[in-house]
Amino acid sequence: MPAPRYLILSDIHANWEALQAVLESAAGDYDRILCLGDLVGYGADPNSVTEWVRANVAIVVRGNHDRASAGLEDLEWFNPVARRAAEWTHEQLTPENLAYVSALPKGPIAIEGFQAMHGSPLDEDEYVVAAADAGQSFPYLETSLAFFGHTHLQGGFQWGLNRVRTVGRPSVKQKELPLQLEPDTAYLINPGSVGQPRDGDPRVGYVLYHPDERFLMYRRVSYDLTAAQAKILRAGLPEVLAERLAVGR
Repeated sequence: MPAPRYLILSDIHANWEALQAVLESAAGDYDRILCLGDLVGYGADPNSVTEWVRANVAIVVRGNHDRASAGLEDLEWFNPVARRAAEWTHEQLTPENLAYVSALPKGPIAIEGFQAMHGSPLDEDEYVVAAADAGQSFPYLETSLAFFGHTHLQGGFQWGLNRVRTVGRPSVKQKELPLQLEPDTAYLINPGSVGQPRDGDPRVGYVLYHPDERFLMYRRVSYDLTAAQAKILRAGLPEVLAERLAVGR
């Protein structure tokens, strides 16, 4: 029996319009869905996103904004904008969705030959941004392939021949970029952020992974950004959360 094809998402951040664009773009290209955390926080649709995840996502690890919005995190360490969004989200979540978010497991978790985590294998809150960060993480992986989020930066890193190299992402003119996984090489792959990209490209980011073919595809897709911004403003959330969606920062 062939292994399931995966749609890998991260950092949805309660952006319903962005999530819908992913599902339309990826339709027919996957069998199971994996989410690397931060379902909620920042965006205006925490209940819609959480209910969809509960019904459709096979595997989820928690993110720092999930913990914060569930009341499991000391908000003293959050900046004022993130703190306000977490407090608002906590007030908005239904009891069922709050219970679900509160119970999300801590990464990394093992899944049929690869791992999933929000930050790094050492610390779920650690940002793996540069090759040096990845170099500290690779020795702690239990598999040759791991998916992580948290940074909102699509791309990742590969380790082989005792060196770490950066894995690219689609340019602003590209919709997708393939990556064939090489033997005797380890990978840390970031699918990018669904709900709040921060790599200068406001388009949604996600990854498709086909285990049997040792192949993955980075994708970017546009969405109804104006509608998502309007919802944030109507909710009374900080304006910067709407403004940053347009620039991908």
